[in-house]
Amino acid sequence: MSIDREHGVTEAFVRLTNGLVGEFDVIELLSGLTTECAELLDIASAGLLLADERGVLHVVAASSEATRLLEVFQLQREQGPCLDCFRSGQPVSVSSLEERRSTWPQFVEAATSAGFASVHAVPMRLQSNILGTLGLFGSRPGALDDDDLELAQALAHVASIALVHGSALPDPAAIGARLSSTLRNRAGLEQAKGLLSHVGALDMDQAFSVLRRYAREHSVPLSQVTDALVHRTLDARTVLANAAEIRADKP
Repeated sequence: MSIDREHGVTEAFVRLTNGLVGEFDVIELLSGLTTECAELLDIASAGLLLADERGVLHVVAASSEATRLLEVFQLQREQGPCLDCFRSGQPVSVSSLEERRSTWPQFVEAATSAGFASVHAVPMRLQSNILGTLGLFGSRPGALDDDDLELAQALAHVASIALVHGSALPDPAAIGARLSSTLRNRAGLEQAKGLLSHVGALDMDQAFSVLRRYAREHSVPLSQVTDALVHRTLDARTVLANAAEIRADKP
């Protein structure tokens, strides 16, 4: 591992573990985790899926809008690496998507059309409970090396710990309640992104960046900002103006 990459890994875990101290925003932490994966691993982007109390997977975080849409497509078509990983509880690593065209025909077509050539998935688990999966998407064919796979699994463990933060034991009912709350917050996030996208003529990735920047600049949980936007107690133009002011202040 190079010194630069080792430093990046250390910084990522410092940020993620610091986020677990006291009260924290689960969506913000999980979104940051997918971004860290895309930056640290030999992949282009990452997405995170969680299961609700019925065992149905939902997209909770993604490092890009293209990845989020691909994860949604995977769930709608009920085929793809993250579903296989969730069902088996074991990592899935596909160095070339073309090798799985007969297994996941619709998913492979959508993934390659989106510019991806390889895909990997690791499970999120707490003891025997499989909570979801972390999907990793590469823009070129190739297997992840052992170091990257181990790091991806470690980051997935951090996400799992975040979901039971404050609980002495991984109680299934408590986990289910936390997952339900997280999924509701994710739905609000998509509404807020859509609002900023419409008002500011931004794409969804840009809208999310503006949203996160506003939350961080004002030291407000991301979910609180999204709720305020959705319920119109915070004007979208105020959030957009904040981003414009930050850009103007930069040399």
